[in-house]
Amino acid sequence: MITNNNNPQPQPDNQSNQKSNRRPIIIGAVSAGLLLIVAGWLVYSSQKALHQLQNEKDQMQLDYEQQQLAQDAEDLDREFAVFENSRQLIMDDSVKRDLTEKYENARMQVEALQAELKNQKNKSAAEITKLKNEIETLRALLRHYVEEINRLNKENQELRSENEQIKKQNTRLNDRVVATSRENEQLSKRMTLAEKLNVTGLTLTPLNKKGKKEKKVQKAAQLMVTFTIPQNNSTPVGEKTIYLRIVSPSGQLLGNGGTFPFEGGSVECSAKKIVEYAGEEIGGVTIYWDVNTALTAGDYTVELFADNYRLISRSFSLN
Repeated sequence: MITNNNNPQPQPDNQSNQKSNRRPIIIGAVSAGLLLIVAGWLVYSSQKALHQLQNEKDQMQLDYEQQQLAQDAEDLDREFAVFENSRQLIMDDSVKRDLTEKYENARMQVEALQAELKNQKNKSAAEITKLKNEIETLRALLRHYVEEINRLNKENQELRSENEQIKKQNTRLNDRVVATSRENEQLSKRMTLAEKLNVTGLTLTPLNKKGKKEKKVQKAAQLMVTFTIPQNNSTPVGEKTIYLRIVSPSGQLLGNGGTFPFEGGSVECSAKKIVEYAGEEIGGVTIYWDVNTALTAGDYTVELFADNYRLISRSFSLN
């Protein structure tokens, strides 16, 4: 069988070919659009999630800072309590009044902060920052007050130490003054005693009417007192009045000799005698007392006075 090559071959349909070529392009475009949509959604979701996480983080930070703020307020309150105790140590009234006024003002601010923290549960970052600054300002003010108190207490301690040293010095000085005064007093007494007339060899003798010694005192007409004034260069020279006192066994003064001054008072005497003392010994000085009352046997006391001194006192037994 002979094939006829002259018959025309069937030709492809151009329209079909064009449709086949467009299909992949459309699919690709759709896919790309879907990818863009998915990608956009993923980006949006991610950003939303990140924003939410950031908000949660920020809120957690604010909550933490608010809790810390409350803790700082409590700490500040305790610091004020310590300050109040220290404030009581200030002794100066004007300084204490000034610090008390400042303390009360700051205390009111702390109480206002604490009330503000309690009244509003959630605070913004700006409010927390404001409260933080206020607390720091109060804490700085408190530190200043405490430093001022410490300085004043240190000065007071130094003053107390100085006062204690001055007191000790004054005590030592007073002790020295007292000791010196005692020494001067003793020296003055010794000097005064050194100036006193000395009397030795004192005797008491009953005499009869003839001036002779009488054995029985009841028969005596006179009582004779004799003594010696020894040399004493410390005694001022000049006229000396010597006063005699004779006291009977019954304690009665044998008087009628007048009075003389002694230790700011006036004392009765039995008799007196004036002697001229030149610093040399005067022996055999006599003073007589005329009997004007009945005498009895017993112990008689004889005393001599001069220049406001008791020169001697001695007892004699007479029969």
